Formats: sequence, C-alpha cells, structure tokens
Amino acid sequence: MSFLIRVFLLGLLGMGVASAASCPRIVSQSPYITMALQWLDRASCIVGVSRYDRQLTELPRTGGIQDPDVDVLADLAPDLIITSMSSDADLIALSVPTGTHVAKVGGFESMDAVDAMMRDLARLSASPDGEQAQEFARGWRALAGQSGAHGERVLLLTACTGTPYSYGREHMLGDLFVHAGFDVLDQGRVQALRPGSAFEGIEALVAHHKPEIIFTFNRSTDDQCRVILGEREQRIIHLNGDDFLNPGPRQLAGLEALAKEMRKQ
Repeated sequence: MSFLIRVFLLGLLGMGVASAASCPRIVSQSPYITMALQWLDRASCIVGVSRYDRQLTELPRTGGIQDPDVDVLADLAPDLIITSMSSDADLIALSVPTGTHVAKVGGFESMDAVDAMMRDLARLSASPDGEQAQEFARGWRALAGQSGAHGERVLLLTACTGTPYSYGREHMLGDLFVHAGFDVLDQGRVQALRPGSAFEGIEALVAHHKPEIIFTFNRSTDDQCRVILGEREQRIIHLNGDDFLNPGPRQLAGLEALAKEMRKQ
C-alpha cells in the first residue's frame, strides 16, 4: 500500500470489542480517526462519522466531539465509538446507546503516541492484518530519514497572519520535525502569538529564536510572511497542514512533500 494514503479506553473495552463481530460497527468522531481506520482497511466497519469528516460522505453525520448527535447515534446503534482525548467523557457517556463502548484516542503528544494509536485502533477494530499499523510506523521513520534536513534551526507556525500558533517539541508536529533532522526551536507544546502572551507576535518570536527556516501549515503564502517579517535571512516554506496536523497516514504524504521542498535549496 502507498505511503500516501495510545488509545485510552473508557470502561472495559478490551473484552467487549474482542467479543464483537469480526467487523464491529464503528462511529468515528474525528476525521483523523476515520483516516487511520481507512489506512487499516477498516472503512467497511464505519457506520457514522463526525460533521467535520470529508471522507465517507455517504455515511450519517454524528455531530462533533463536544456535541455528539444523540438521535443519530441511537439510530446507528454502534458497537464502538472512537473519539479524541479532548472530548467530554461524561457527555459521551450520556449520549451513547446502551451496550456501546467508547474509546478516547490520543496521538497529538508525540510520534510514539501516534504509533500506539495506530496499533490500538487496529486491535479495537478487529483488524485481521496487524501489519498495517507497523507499516505506518516503519513508513514515517523511513521518510523522516530522507527529509534532507541537516540540523537547520526551525520554527513551526500555523500561519504568519491573524493569530499564529507555534508548535514545539512537546507536540506531535515538533516531534516529527525533530525525527526528520531539524532543530525545533520552540521547546513547549503549542503557544498562541498574540498580545499578552510570551511572544506577542511572529516578529517577536522570530527575533528571539533567529530561525533558519520558518514552516507554515495553512493557506498563507510566502508573500504574506515576507510582508510581515520584512527582508530577513530565514527561508519560509509553506506545507499543507492537513498532511501534518492529522496524526496518522496523512503524515506520510506530508513527509514526502517536505523532502521535495528541502531539495529545492
């Protein structure tokens, strides 16, 4: 399969899911979960997806992680709902039909957490081929080793306009770039660059860290960044945020795009 395309359980999931049919009826309550299940060849198990999903457009929409649609969930009667760690556990517990199990999925902490999420999704979905999760783990490591990085000092920003966010080494994105051979300058997790914060804007952050490369991860252009930053020595590279900010298979495509950009030096 092409590269392009720790789960935390709420309740006693292991025994319940293991005893379900070979393909449990699954609701995916976040797009990155849907994409991971597709990578694991478990798309046929999914009976509903969140309102934010752009995949499986033919399936019923089940609301969001903070506002699940109780009526749709009741109609679907899933065996398993998989949602993100940022969801409200009490709210989910009140929303699910009797007999439905709920799994809360992590993955944003580090790339090790992403690997664990893929393995546990394979188990929870009763995937017949456990090798798929290992293929992902091998794949991103191999691509990270081919990034073309040589220890460049970098900042990772959502954008240069509006309220930019900077991603550090304690976030999955920063950890991925460290594995790819970059020196990620922000040591934290995620910080907003706005008045009243440690750095009130991108100019202050850049002046403090003096990066060699600034990576941005939304539709902002190099020209916008140049207008804000003026003539500076650092290189500015725009990458598709969907390929980097969704834990799992999309990151493989992102690493391929990263290597192409680095070869343009």
